[in-house]
Amino acid sequence: MIVVTGATGNIGRPLTQALAAAGQQVTAVSRHTAAMPDGVRHVAADLAEPASLKPSLAGAKALFLLLSGDLHAAGASPADIIGQAAASGVRRVVLLSTLGVVTRPFGPTRIAMRALEDTLRESGLEWAILRPGGFASNALWWAESVRAQQVVAAPFGDIGVPIIDPADIAEVAAACLLEDRHAGGVYELTGPEVITPRQQAAAIAGALGSPVRFHELTRDEARTAMAQSMPAELADDTLDILGAPSPAELRVSPDVQRVLGRAPRPFAEWAARNVAAFR
Repeated sequence: MIVVTGATGNIGRPLTQALAAAGQQVTAVSRHTAAMPDGVRHVAADLAEPASLKPSLAGAKALFLLLSGDLHAAGASPADIIGQAAASGVRRVVLLSTLGVVTRPFGPTRIAMRALEDTLRESGLEWAILRPGGFASNALWWAESVRAQQVVAAPFGDIGVPIIDPADIAEVAAACLLEDRHAGGVYELTGPEVITPRQQAAAIAGALGSPVRFHELTRDEARTAMAQSMPAELADDTLDILGAPSPAELRVSPDVQRVLGRAPRPFAEWAARNVAAFR
């Protein structure tokens, strides 16, 4: 049995579906009850309280660990989740980390994630670590303005990074959970090309078959908007990357191809698959 945390999100949902389709027994973990594929067990748990995860780990052989905002919650102790997994007999953990632990290692959130990576390496469990860059699904921030005004509003319109389709992250995670050859692997996950916000807006317009205007925000305007849904420190970190990506953050990684035997999906494919969100 494989436990998937963050099972209702942009990575966890397709991962759960892929594992179930492969004939695996899956326990999907999220904070709230949600519809799951046939045969998938659902357990509600809050990862900020590692003890709440214990019922879902009984009998599990592997765990996909996606912490999201739980890593930043007051009093959170994500290292305890790894200890809980080991005590429950889990043999393999695949951790969703971030490329930032390499490219910008000194921010508090990156220091915490690097410490969690180290805890996993030293746990005695089999492990694999996934380090994605920016997500194509972050474009869903623009869905409301596209639906209402046919506008994408974003900062740094002509500065791009090689964002990745979360479905590709899910497929890599499935391979790491199921295949022994990935034990001890650290994979940097990016899309196939650098793409700017202005180019993303054009791809969304192409998927819709109707015009979408691009409006460039100042950094301060973007920070104010982002701080409504994330810690201000994380908003600043994100804007630092978007506004002045380092060579390492501009690099297109070969790791999706290495794991899956195919190139990562381009943003236009993500936009076409998710076009309903923008209608």
